Amino acid sequence: MLKRLIRFLLTALFVLNTAVHPVFAQTEGPVYIVQPGDTLFAIAGRFNLTVNDLIEANPSIDPGSLAVGQELLIPGLDGLTGKLETEVVTFGDSLRSLLRRTQVSEDQLRRLNRLISPSELYVGINLILPVQEGQTSFTARFSPAPAESLFEIAIKQGSDPWALASINKLDGAWAALPADVLYSPNTNDESSSASGLPSEFVSASISPLPIHQGSTEVIRARTAGDTPVSAILADSTLQFFSENGEQIALQGIHALLEPGLYPLKIQTTLPDGSVQSFEQMVVVTSGNYLEEELVVDPATIDPLATEPENITILSVVSPSTPVRYWNGQFTSPAVYPDQFTSFFGTRRIYHGSGTDQTIQGFHGGLDFSGGEGLEIFAPAPGRVVFAAPLTVRGNATIIDHGWGVYSGFWHQSELLVSVGDFVEQGQVIGLVGGTGRVTGAHLHWEVWVNGAQVNPLEWLNQIFP
Repeated sequence: MLKRLIRFLLTALFVLNTAVHPVFAQTEGPVYIVQPGDTLFAIAGRFNLTVNDLIEANPSIDPGSLAVGQELLIPGLDGLTGKLETEVVTFGDSLRSLLRRTQVSEDQLRRLNRLISPSELYVGINLILPVQEGQTSFTARFSPAPAESLFEIAIKQGSDPWALASINKLDGAWAALPADVLYSPNTNDESSSASGLPSEFVSASISPLPIHQGSTEVIRARTAGDTPVSAILADSTLQFFSENGEQIALQGIHALLEPGLYPLKIQTTLPDGSVQSFEQMVVVTSGNYLEEELVVDPATIDPLATEPENITILSVVSPSTPVRYWNGQFTSPAVYPDQFTSFFGTRRIYHGSGTDQTIQGFHGGLDFSGGEGLEIFAPAPGRVVFAAPLTVRGNATIIDHGWGVYSGFWHQSELLVSVGDFVEQGQVIGLVGGTGRVTGAHLHWEVWVNGAQVNPLEWLNQIFP
């Protein structure tokens, strides 16, 4: 009797333990590759697990020290094996094109990423893709012309229509539609790219991703017939310039643009007058900016002074000069390049000294420390388009670097260049001061890209375009 009781208790304990922790004993399953910025908590949330679930399945890991590229066994994903790789959804990706390109099943893609609707494939989000050993993905794409069949396409490509139908998940060789984006095992066509874009577009992209408040975005496009490209991102009309067979546009994302989903629409007009276009939603994330309050001269926050001045500055930085004067990375305009007193995007409340007057805004540039009279250097070549005293910005200089990119330098004690001057990178253009709306002498540097202020640090840390 005692043996039966002990056996019963042990069985009950085993059942209870496996019911509470059904995945801890798992030793096989799909492996997730740790990405930059990943934490154990974030990974667990992504797969609807707890941190303890991951630790139980990966007893050798150090929860406080994940390494990029490290492999983690993901428990609870029955029927899945191989590696779970992360891919950023790029412009042109759709659920259909991803399934055709990667040959992943729709059920797996939806399950791993908890997708409810195909429209959830927003540009900039991370997508988990299961990759099996020996799995084939495709890059060469094509679109059937009107009245062109898969039989005709297969003959031209040296393939067969049934293979093309299978790869593209079509019901049969008769099911291909004109202008539909299909994939082929033929990799000899160097002009093809992995994209769900219309056939006239050889490629189109936006980077860096994800987009965030205050970022500078580079939009690139190539068309088969070098047809002109136009585009809209959020509410901004892009300005394209041709370089090395590409059409390139730079666009700043406003620091106060609400995080969320915004459209990116790109189109081109063919010689026969027909238009090919593609639109997809892109994710704009928060810049995670700080907040601060400043006490300043009331005259510098009076709308009668600030509004006309803002209009003046916007009119100066709005034109897009078709010549790109810079080549390579921008350099710091400050004598002390790594000493900052305030960063771009900081949310600010300005209080008028001795009054109850206040205004709210954000810091549109990067402030460098340094005393009165220090030299200010041009961060890149360009032409001076403004040099004059202002109420809020003090003694101000604006340089046009071309392609809709401008630098602004406020609060100077002395201006050393004039409108019309062409300046070289590193040339002294003025001296640090404390004029305008300030709490002390410093160098304020702004970068404008197609009418929007952006984070200048990005221009010091990477090369655009």
